[in-house]
Amino acid sequence: MQRIGRRLRAASLGLVVGAGLALGLPVTGALAQGAVKQTFDDWQLRCETPAGAKAEQCALVQYVAAEDRPNLSLVVIVLKTADNRGTLLRVVAPLGVLLPSGLGLKVDQAEIGRTQFVRCLSTGCVAEVVMDDKLINQLKTGQQATFIVFQTPEEGVGIPLSLKGFKEGFDSLK
Repeated sequence: MQRIGRRLRAASLGLVVGAGLALGLPVTGALAQGAVKQTFDDWQLRCETPAGAKAEQCALVQYVAAEDRPNLSLVVIVLKTADNRGTLLRVVAPLGVLLPSGLGLKVDQAEIGRTQFVRCLSTGCVAEVVMDDKLINQLKTGQQATFIVFQTPEEGVGIPLSLKGFKEGFDSLK
């Protein structure tokens, strides 16, 4: 199965941003703690200084829902790794998605691939990948991304994600 990128576990990277997810805190609470510092069209730059961190950590965030199923929503988070050597794409899907089918991604009409979910919490299931330069450039130049989740093996649901403002938001990440 093709991967969007290499999967990495937050604990092995020592990620600070999104620590609430790793600790099992509610997704909405973990994300709401970060103050919205700036808005880039459809993306928000949310920042906070986690306990024990020396510097503020920021993430680019967008909340989206399937057009025909408003209860099927995703939280899409883009952040730099704690060592600042990579960029992580983290997607939180609701409970009830079919885990073995993973999470698919298309940018405009280009099929990017799939990745597996790495863990489920009480608030949703998390898929995360390290973004390579090719994927970053596709997101920067694309108009729309579509994440595909499965509720049954036969039923993939595409959830559109606006890329308007992604380039500017991404370039502002520290």
